Amino acid sequence: MAICDTCGNDYDKTFTVSKNGQSWTFDSFECAASELAPACAHCGCRVLGHGVEAAQQVFCCAHCARRAGHDSLVDHA
Repeated sequence: MAICDTCGNDYDKTFTVSKNGQSWTFDSFECAASELAPACAHCGCRVLGHGVEAAQQVFCCAHCARRAGHDSLVDHA
């Protein structure tokens, strides 16, 4: 059994995620997202999809990007 790096649960069905030369062990996708998904630069929610980027910041949606001053971003064409 292995221990989840996010919640500390000792679980027999953990999985490992590797990124940029680092590896983490998780017991659920929820713990993996909580640890690895970027946070929106405006509202702080975890960005699980593509999100939008402006000025080297990640936002969950164009609304949050606009609220942060990036007026050119839109969700729909």
